[in-house]
Amino acid sequence: MFLGAVCEREVLVAPRARGLYVARAVYAGTLLGIIATCWLLVTGTQAIATVGDAARFGGTLMRILGPLQLALAMLSAALASVVAVGVEKDRKTMELLLVSRLGDAQLVLGKLSGSLLRTGLLLLAAVPVFTLATVFGGITPVQIVRMFVVTAAAAAAAASVANAVAFWRDTTFQALAITAFLLVAWLAAGEAAAVAWGQEVAAMVSPARALFSSVSPTGGGTLPSFLGCCAGIVAIATGWAIARARAWNTVVHLRPRTEGEAGSATARQASRPVWSNPVLWRELQTRAHGRAMIVVRVAWLLLFVAAVAAVVAQARSPRPDRAAVAIAVVPMVVASLLAITALAVTSVTTERDRGTFDLLLVSDLEPKEFVWGKLLGVLGSAAEMVALPLVLCLALVPLGLATPEHGGYLALGLAVLIFFVAVLGVYAGLSHTTSRRAIAVALGIVAFLFIGVATAMRIMVAFGGSFELQLAPFLAAIVGGAIGLYAALSARNPSPAVGWTSALLPALTFVAITGFLQGSSLQVFLVVVAAYGFGTLALLVPSIAAFDLLTGRTTTGE
Repeated sequence: MFLGAVCEREVLVAPRARGLYVARAVYAGTLLGIIATCWLLVTGTQAIATVGDAARFGGTLMRILGPLQLALAMLSAALASVVAVGVEKDRKTMELLLVSRLGDAQLVLGKLSGSLLRTGLLLLAAVPVFTLATVFGGITPVQIVRMFVVTAAAAAAAASVANAVAFWRDTTFQALAITAFLLVAWLAAGEAAAVAWGQEVAAMVSPARALFSSVSPTGGGTLPSFLGCCAGIVAIATGWAIARARAWNTVVHLRPRTEGEAGSATARQASRPVWSNPVLWRELQTRAHGRAMIVVRVAWLLLFVAAVAAVVAQARSPRPDRAAVAIAVVPMVVASLLAITALAVTSVTTERDRGTFDLLLVSDLEPKEFVWGKLLGVLGSAAEMVALPLVLCLALVPLGLATPEHGGYLALGLAVLIFFVAVLGVYAGLSHTTSRRAIAVALGIVAFLFIGVATAMRIMVAFGGSFELQLAPFLAAIVGGAIGLYAALSARNPSPAVGWTSALLPALTFVAITGFLQGSSLQVFLVVVAAYGFGTLALLVPSIAAFDLLTGRTTTGE
């Protein structure tokens, strides 16, 4: 094959993976469930008496499903690209690929083709569902085609950026974090363009704006410009990766010329004292998460500064727009939570891939030392991502954008979520033996929670009515989410605590959403703290008490 053996393997193996079959079925079923939920909501609260009513329902439905598919496509494409390259580096097999007959272009494009193939198959599974939705009216096949073209182009651009970053950085965490920051920055740049130059210019550069423009009956004019923007991103990122892949992944070791020089160099190296918890010491005092972590910190600080600038601009305006404040803060917070999750899960999976996990298991380390060492090491290594969002939440109070009560709720609730995602990452890393699956489960759960919350809020607002009447249509989504969480979290330890966590999180999240839309901030705070606090304990306790079972040292039969 022209693109080389890597691409040939991806084309032959990826479509046959059982996980991809399951993902396609679950994705198509989820879309059908959302359509059914929306229909039950609108028929239970409103009267569909004319063709125009059905057409309005169909148009609104596409504005709900379109952004959902765009977010999932971009995240899945980026995640697949990063993991495909990161696993090679963590397992030390990248060097074998570099010394093979593969050219740089074949290696880079081969890895990229695998992620695009998986995402493309997911999008193909959704085509019949979106086509079925046209029976309601309000949307034409041309609009659906434009929507899929925008989604595919954005996913290709996200995968190309992630692929280039994965070849550039030396650890999976750094690649995941920088990719998340770049994608959020891309969306933020589109919103800034909308403020500065208008909606039409924003639709040329922003995936979200381009998607909404494509759904509009007269919104096809900006599609060529957006496709050109995505093509430019793909060309620049892929060309950069091809040109620098070998230089990034080739290390030159400089050795002393004589034995005397080697002995003197060794003598000059001072020994460093190790803390009582060697796992925590390694996480904080060594390059456990790769070289040049400063790049990740600088990328996140730039994103944080942009969010602060937007918040300050709203605080100085005569009539601050709270929606604009949320648009500035929420993406930065979500990127931080995804980065912390990635850091937590890769801190464990990297030990497996490098072959050091078994050495830790046969040492005299106790489970609590390992688990707490990883958790505190993650929070310490990501101190900026932990502390600065909390400070920003509290800073909304003196800026006049939040009351002291609401500022406290935001900070405490965010602190609970930060610790929850850190525990979730460590638990997923311990529960799953393969890095690809562990990373996908941890980041997938976090993305599911936030994307699910956003979709549910959009549905409730679009088909507004009594929130008590909306509970019954949402029961299917709550039950489905609970089953999915239980299947993901109970890989090796199907404990009752994990079962209760899986059952309660979707249900209590729905309660929190309804409380937020009704303006009950105290209810939202209490529900979030109770739900995710219990979930944190339910994952943390088995991580320590059932450590041998999670790591595979013992089985349930023993």
